[in-house]
Amino acid sequence: MKVLFVCMGNICRSPTAEAVFRKYVQDAQLDTRIAIDSAGTGDWHVGKGPDQRACQAAARRGYDLNALRARQVTVEDFQRFDLILAMDHDNLRRLQVLRPSDSHGELDLFLRRYKLGADAVPDPYYGGEDGFEQVLDLVERASAALLDELRGRL
Repeated sequence: MKVLFVCMGNICRSPTAEAVFRKYVQDAQLDTRIAIDSAGTGDWHVGKGPDQRACQAAARRGYDLNALRARQVTVEDFQRFDLILAMDHDNLRRLQVLRPSDSHGELDLFLRRYKLGADAVPDPYYGGEDGFEQVLDLVERASAALLDELRGRL
């Protein structure tokens, strides 16, 4: 099973989701069965590390984002990944436009999939520290639900 998390620039929300879900998968000893990556729909930050505020917030909860590097979604991702989870409606629309007609991977909003009271993970980039904590709260809840879902599919 291969999972791709997608946001706009791949420096805040999607690398946070990648790191959190990776830890959940490792703790469940499923890291040989579930591959995880993240990407952005935009190309502004390709090759750069995650936003330092995202790294700091994640580190306070035991997640390490420092080794991650931003990349842009490619058409090939739709063939390589079984599940592509967008952080918000705008990125979902961008993915739907990019998605080839012969793609067989699932495409969905990360939060909506698990009915957690919100459809989108808000972008914390232009806000304060609270936004990064809110992203972590939402991503942790959704990651637990995603792990439960994938356990049933393996």
